Amino acid sequence: MINDPVADIQSSPDWRNIPVNRVGIRRIRHPMIFEDFTPMRGLSRQHVVAHFDMLVDLPKNVKGTHMSRFVEILNEEETVLSVATVPHWLDTMVTRLHASYGFLQVNFPYFVKKFAPISKAASLMDYDVSIRGVLENGQCHTFVSAIVPVTSLCPCSKEISDYGAHNQRSHVTVTVRAAQTLSLIEIIQLVESKASCELYGILKRTDEKTVTERAYDNPKFVEDMVRDVATSLDQLESVQGYKISSENFESIHNHSAFAEIDRLWANDNPKAKHVHEKVIAETEEACA
Repeated sequence: MINDPVADIQSSPDWRNIPVNRVGIRRIRHPMIFEDFTPMRGLSRQHVVAHFDMLVDLPKNVKGTHMSRFVEILNEEETVLSVATVPHWLDTMVTRLHASYGFLQVNFPYFVKKFAPISKAASLMDYDVSIRGVLENGQCHTFVSAIVPVTSLCPCSKEISDYGAHNQRSHVTVTVRAAQTLSLIEIIQLVESKASCELYGILKRTDEKTVTERAYDNPKFVEDMVRDVATSLDQLESVQGYKISSENFESIHNHSAFAEIDRLWANDNPKAKHVHEKVIAETEEACA
């Protein structure tokens, strides 16, 4: 160990007597391995480049936190993250920084290999994902957000038109309060299954015919999308709460259509719900 005679200014006392709620580093870019598990697929590991936000609290009598320790945590060994290991990450942060509160947010692109419905042409679809953890008062909450692009076809347009119906690309954003057993790929596939049609990176002519007809046979309003996704999320034991929004980038209007269901804390008592909403409102960075 290097004997460092330089003064530790960060650890010196502070006379202003004001605690700092959140302090740390934001938007540091770092490679990592994301692990996801499903009974059907087993363990999958994906190498990605992610952006990390790592924050803790600071007591009123201490001048500053040790910013370098956040970076040291990322660089001590190969960075591996999963939904199940978020509490471990938070515990490491608060222990190393001598804190009682911890916040971790990791934003990254997640890639899924998909096969066109008829030609079976393979291509990668990318999804914007955010994994967020909050440790406060000894309680840890993990949140997983994903933006899932899909196709929606207007039921009204189909009903009133002599031929055709307008459709558009839509973004369904799902945030779930996750148990450690949550699978990201299962959430993405659940959302896609509730759309008029899912998207693919490559479509041959036979595929294009199939997805066009599939959407026409399965029209959905934005209200239908969020309700159908909510109905399925209610059945998952790994989902403790959720917020779902659907935005249609309308093809015949100069505006978007939007709907949202917020049941992120629906199962909590009112007092706990208020506390948790305050925590998330102060720390949440939108995945979009």
